[in-house]
Amino acid sequence: MKKELISIKNMSKSFPTGDTSFLALKEISLNFMEGEFSGIVGPSGSGKTTLLNIIGSLDNPTAGKVSVLGYDIAALTTRESARLRSVYIGFIFQTYNLLPVYTVFENVEFPLLLLKKTVQERRKAVMDALEWVGLTDKVNSKPAHLSGGQCQRVAIARAMVKRPQLVLADEPTANLDTENSLKILETMQSLNNELGTTFIFSTHDQKVINFMKRIIRLNDGKVAGDDLKTGV
Repeated sequence: MKKELISIKNMSKSFPTGDTSFLALKEISLNFMEGEFSGIVGPSGSGKTTLLNIIGSLDNPTAGKVSVLGYDIAALTTRESARLRSVYIGFIFQTYNLLPVYTVFENVEFPLLLLKKTVQERRKAVMDALEWVGLTDKVNSKPAHLSGGQCQRVAIARAMVKRPQLVLADEPTANLDTENSLKILETMQSLNNELGTTFIFSTHDQKVINFMKRIIRLNDGKVAGDDLKTGV
């Protein structure tokens, strides 16, 4: 039986704006089970990235409760939040966020330097991750010598190298053409199927939405729909 990974109950998030505040998320209640391949979709400003940041412990809710892998996000210290992210959560960003002076190998290895891994363990994990995304021939290349699609595949490998339970992808195809977008989505779908990794996307890209098994629609900071797709 699959376990619940994320529980969100009556969660709201506001940001100060001068003398007032802006309510970005309004009484959100959602659950995510392990192994999901889900999309948080909606127009710009609907609260997608804010919700993803709270799930990833990059921010705290203003009200309500968010539990991720059994951890109460609002109750974590800065050190505890950092450990949750470094051990259990992988991130994929639309701008890749690769370190330009590092090789592909070094970029993918970077998250492992925060964990107690031997040189041999790190090398095997990096090469496994690069094999998953089909880039073992680019280990010594630097990001400037890669295409946009290759850079995003490196970013996926970096997110997956520690075999996290959860991967959060914020508009991962925003800077890619249709062909590369589909390749990236197929790669992540394969990792979801083969490794059982839970993926949650933030997107308004229909190409991404077509791949999702579950679609959560946000509108003006509220859940406007939550649908499971069959045959995906």
